[in-house]
Amino acid sequence: MEKKIAVVAVIVSKSESVAKVNQIFHDFSDYVLGRLGIPYKEKGVNVISIVLDAPSEILNSLSGKLGMVDGVTSKVMITK
Repeated sequence: MEKKIAVVAVIVSKSESVAKVNQIFHDFSDYVLGRLGIPYKEKGVNVISIVLDAPSEILNSLSGKLGMVDGVTSKVMITK
């Protein structure tokens, strides 16, 4: 399986969803190169970016799991 570098941008608009997002990221921690999270209290959101080096199947799985969490918007950008 060829690995690809990807950046995942996540906005969490429901504070009760933060724990679920953190658990998902933990489940994929073997592939994480770095993570940055910024709580934007004035707007009531958390903005997270995460860099991964993983096979496409793993990146698709992560994207799918994030997409099922209420109050979470995410976008995955993958190198070619």
